Amino acid sequence: MVMGKRLAMKSPLLGINKLWAARKGLNSLLLFLIAASALAIVAAICRQGAAVTESSLSREGSFGARRKCEPSSGRWVFDNQSYPLYPERRCSFMSDQLACEKFGRKDLRYQNWRWQPHDCSLPRFNGTRMMERIKGKRLAFVGDSLNRGQWISMLCLLETSAGLAKSPMIFSGSLTTVRFKEYNASVEFHWSPLLVESNSDDPINHRLPERIVRLESIEKHAQHWTNADILIFNSYLWWRRDPKMKVIWGSFESEEKEYEEIAMLTSFKMALKTWAAWLHLHVDPVKTQVFFVTLSPTHQSSREWDLDSEGNCYNQTDPINKEGYWGRGSDRAMMRAVQEAVDQLKESKPELSIAIIDITQLSEYRKDGHPSIYRKQWEPLTPQQLLTPTSFADCIHWCLPGVPDVWNELLYAALFPSPL
Repeated sequence: MVMGKRLAMKSPLLGINKLWAARKGLNSLLLFLIAASALAIVAAICRQGAAVTESSLSREGSFGARRKCEPSSGRWVFDNQSYPLYPERRCSFMSDQLACEKFGRKDLRYQNWRWQPHDCSLPRFNGTRMMERIKGKRLAFVGDSLNRGQWISMLCLLETSAGLAKSPMIFSGSLTTVRFKEYNASVEFHWSPLLVESNSDDPINHRLPERIVRLESIEKHAQHWTNADILIFNSYLWWRRDPKMKVIWGSFESEEKEYEEIAMLTSFKMALKTWAAWLHLHVDPVKTQVFFVTLSPTHQSSREWDLDSEGNCYNQTDPINKEGYWGRGSDRAMMRAVQEAVDQLKESKPELSIAIIDITQLSEYRKDGHPSIYRKQWEPLTPQQLLTPTSFADCIHWCLPGVPDVWNELLYAALFPSPL
């Protein structure tokens, strides 16, 4: 505009200048209209782009996005860039039962597999964020040695990811506690393989020829869980040794006690009712979140995934790649029993935060993830065993780092359901 005025004042051809000025005004109007149209187009594109982005997140976004994610449905992806989540040797809490690299395993591919759900992605475990979540609180794992493996995995993840100072394990009977002073937080494990009271409750001397459960009694264990802020339970493996479970009515010390043999599944359901009744009465729904971890599969017979094979998990170096594979070591009826118990508890106490973490299907594929022969042997091996490694291969527990780290990623995703 300033330049146009100067030209008009200097030019002797006033008519031409007026025509030029009129034309310039028209051009300005056209430019304004073009600009407005362009802005409208850009806005439309942005809206469309936002819709596409939102749709993509809903379809393939992180855990907790709009479309319901089924984290147990997916596949294992080899990823040696971002996995393992910690080196075995850097975890001061590592158990000799799970330290496969320490005890001679050379093929370390079992450490490099990442679980990828079909419809979303699990958030990467953030130890600092997790420690902030449990600051001034108690995180307690309750169950058998599989749950203890998940507890050790959690300790390794927290220690390495959050850069925590080394903390001692404090043993008190069946309860083991690690307290991180920086956050005034404790991460605990309580040995309770059958949830209810049993003759196998000693955390060390529990290998007995006959298992006996007291189905109506849980307080012996539950006194250690009272006031915990996050509770993670499991209980399957110790029920499955025999088709029937020996049940005691009355206390173990009573002279008037009676015994009865009850079908395993029936006794398991009765124990779950006792467990649920305790939660209903004693858990503060404002304070405590409860999780139940599903069955951890075993890989005792290689014929289950390869009809021409004779053996077990020994020398297995890759996951099973058949989607939906389900071994004979996993009992769907027991998983349904847990689901029913949780559903009934939700109905009777809807304000309670309780959820099931399904680890079974994803763990079914990992025949390569067990310690096999690469672990500390608590008893000397016989010459015959040494000649037949499959005879003493551990195809029940899991190497660390490994599969239990993914279980804790699922727990982490459940605790932080919305993406950052």
